[in-house]
Amino acid sequence: QVQLVESGGGLVQAGGSLKLSCAASGSTFGNYAMGWFRQAPGKEREFVAGISRNGGSTKYGDSVKGRFTISRDNTKNTVDLQMNSLEPEDTAVYYCAARNMGLLPIVLTTPSQYSYWGQGTQVTVSS
Repeated sequence: QVQLVESGGGLVQAGGSLKLSCAASGSTFGNYAMGWFRQAPGKEREFVAGISRNGGSTKYGDSVKGRFTISRDNTKNTVDLQMNSLEPEDTAVYYCAARNMGLLPIVLTTPSQYSYWGQGTQVTVSS
């Protein structure tokens, strides 16, 4: 079992940057694949970025490639999402997600693959 708490959301102008953080409670954080998703009003939950249990592999959604970077620190039980060159289309509630993968260094990219979710943090990008 793991509990996830996101932080770092807020209001930013287009072209600006924000860094989201997700803090995980519980042990064996290093066994968990982690991901970031977002959901705008009236839209499906969208994959943003994912990282394998040991940080060796990452994947990104097409709309954020080259602008967002996911990273993790297994000593601090945290996963971050650095968001640069933000656009109004990035406005959404951002969610952190986790799944215990044991020793498998796999990146997960769909919501149904994840077992645990945070409460979300709002990101608003003004034009």
